[in-house]
Amino acid sequence: MDGEGSDQRQDERVLFAPPPFGTRGAEISPWRPGRIEPLGDGAAVAGRTGANASPRSVRWSTYGRKLASAVSLELDRGAAFLLVPVLLCVGSVAYFAADTEPGWTPVLSSASILAAGAWLARAYPPVRYALLALLLIIAGVVAGKIETWRAGTKVIGGEITTRVTARVETIEKRDNGRVRLTLAVLDTERPKLRYQPDKVRLTARSVPQGLEPGMVVTGLARLAPPLGPLRPDSYDFAFESYFDGIGANGFFLKAPEFAGHNVPPSIGQLLNAWIEGRRIGLAERIRGHIDGPEGEIAAALVAGVRAGIPEEVNETLRVTGLAHVLSISGLHMALVAGVVIGSLRLGFAAFPGFASRRSVRKYAAAGALGALAAYLLISGSQVAAERSFLMIAVMLVALLFDRAALTMRNLAIAALLIILVSPHEVVGPSFQMSFAATAALVSAYAWWAERRAGKPHVNPATRSRPVRIVHTVAIYAAGLAATSLIAGTATGIFGAWHFQRVSPLGLVANLAAMPVFSVVVMPAAVAGMVLMPFGLDGWAFGIMGQGLSLALSIAGWLAERTPIDAIGAIPLLSVILLSLALVPLTLATTNAMRLAAIPLLLAGFVTIGLRDPPDALVSEDGRLIGVRTDAGLLAVNRSRPNAFATEDWSRALSAPQLVRPEKQADTTAVPSDRFACADGLCRIRHSSGGVVAHAETMPAAERACGIASVIVIGDATAANPCPHSTTSVITARRLALNGSAEIRFDRSGNATVRHTIAEGKPRPWHDHRRFSRTARGLAPYEPKSKKAGSLPAP
Repeated sequence: MDGEGSDQRQDERVLFAPPPFGTRGAEISPWRPGRIEPLGDGAAVAGRTGANASPRSVRWSTYGRKLASAVSLELDRGAAFLLVPVLLCVGSVAYFAADTEPGWTPVLSSASILAAGAWLARAYPPVRYALLALLLIIAGVVAGKIETWRAGTKVIGGEITTRVTARVETIEKRDNGRVRLTLAVLDTERPKLRYQPDKVRLTARSVPQGLEPGMVVTGLARLAPPLGPLRPDSYDFAFESYFDGIGANGFFLKAPEFAGHNVPPSIGQLLNAWIEGRRIGLAERIRGHIDGPEGEIAAALVAGVRAGIPEEVNETLRVTGLAHVLSISGLHMALVAGVVIGSLRLGFAAFPGFASRRSVRKYAAAGALGALAAYLLISGSQVAAERSFLMIAVMLVALLFDRAALTMRNLAIAALLIILVSPHEVVGPSFQMSFAATAALVSAYAWWAERRAGKPHVNPATRSRPVRIVHTVAIYAAGLAATSLIAGTATGIFGAWHFQRVSPLGLVANLAAMPVFSVVVMPAAVAGMVLMPFGLDGWAFGIMGQGLSLALSIAGWLAERTPIDAIGAIPLLSVILLSLALVPLTLATTNAMRLAAIPLLLAGFVTIGLRDPPDALVSEDGRLIGVRTDAGLLAVNRSRPNAFATEDWSRALSAPQLVRPEKQADTTAVPSDRFACADGLCRIRHSSGGVVAHAETMPAAERACGIASVIVIGDATAANPCPHSTTSVITARRLALNGSAEIRFDRSGNATVRHTIAEGKPRPWHDHRRFSRTARGLAPYEPKSKKAGSLPAP
């Protein structure tokens, strides 16, 4: 085996290495390892194409040699390892985006065939690398399937009221005064659920005094399955809940009470309760020193508790591009590590005998690693925090073993670990934006360092003090501007895809506010944590609060002057193309390979310009329709529409204002600027001539047959009332099974409907939908007492 591996590596070096001395102008055959064909003045080309080789042939041959040399250099610099997490990501994304669940047999068969092919093609490196790349993509699919099987979350099929007895896992105090509890369900009664979820998330107006994680509570609660996407290609709440282990959401009908239960907590539950108790206590202590929104932000920065931040503050930070400071990431981790290492080394310096005989930097690195692990646990272990911890941990471990730490390789290792443990994170905004920003910054820094390496070094001592101060400030400002610009550009496509918004003044906001966070807020937070055991943290958190107040003032001032932030939904193809362009831009180290990003960038921006948003959207419960009018407004069929859905639709369709329906006396006219409603039927005409109608019942829908292009019926028991018409009918039952829908009209007014969930067997995180009453064609459940005209029993 060693001999074969040595021969194989020799073949690869011969294939991809630049031409050896004395063979200038030679061509390396990619399919004949080790063979060098001399070109000379075009002789080799002439030998293949005729006596008179065309300049184009010579030019393409030159491009091939340059490309082979660039590939060889990239491989020598470790590009193959950097591509491993990228290919795993591709496989995981493909798995989670598939319409149906792929079976184990085709997945494992494909992996076996690719592995065998890679082994047989070991003498042909290009083929071998291509097969290994496909094998890594299949490995990403396998990782996704394993995580889905491992999650196996029990999700209830429909809404129900029952008494829940559960153990408290987390307590989140909301800005509206309510409390959200994550509960591990122990029992249900009246009725007892046959398919009882293991974990639920419920909101309460109040909770018992002294409630802490680990305690058991009971109360009457209204449970509902997690929501699906509000529209096709939007955020899937059911998907995230499935992998979080949440089987139902809802609220307590009255305040929960303490309850006794004979089921002892597991060791994991005890550990989780202890950690959550420390987080809550830490957040309360910080709020005791810092009042108002500043205190909530301080609690988020230190303890990862973000539920109490007022929504208007969140919105201000989103508009100005400063929301990233709320996520515990590289800045926070680096400051904690720096303070711990500096403090330990300063302490060791007080013992010169010990410091001279021991490698104190290794002890300091080990102490910093432990501090970072504790900080990760106490902050809630979010994706950005995990990525930052893994990167810095790799650097510290490399320091312990006297190894050099390559920054881009650290990022690849962090991505690899997260993908293997939690592959579903790759489709979420946190993973995508976090790794895209970090990869872009690392690549840009490496490019800048390479450019500066060839320039003569200027001794700062030769400059005067004022010049040195101005130079330092200018370098800091330029670095901050470059950091904001690079990170904002790299994450912009993902922000636009997930949130349909950009931050026009993000660069200005980061230039103005980030120095406050870096110089005042975070150092004061670290000092407060260090002094907390001694009870001397009050002044440090006070300074932190003042810094946050200044930063919020800057953000608020800029938010008022931001011209626009909502840009509408962008095509999925644009996201794919621009994401692929980031790979050579950030991972490649040669200009030849970076040029591969140019056609991808051009195609991505062209597809954004050619985007075609849907003409109408339908909610998954069939009660709400939104149609974009010619005036750029969002016409809805309900006087009091769901605010959460309409806000998302307004951003996606670039329709900032709502137009509510009006009652119609003349049932023959169909307006185009708003819905007209009469006798349970609402209608609106699209600019293409197509008519969208919403009917509360099947008899009301029959009046629109042949007139409307699309009819949405909100009655679960209704069937298609227009079987002999060209009218498309969307029933509540169909929406319950296939989720929310979008409607597109052609120039003739013919409608095309696309649902969130494809027809056929649903994915595991949507499988619960088929058990709801609506999906089975049943009317909403009504208690017998209500049918009899009396109040239901308590």
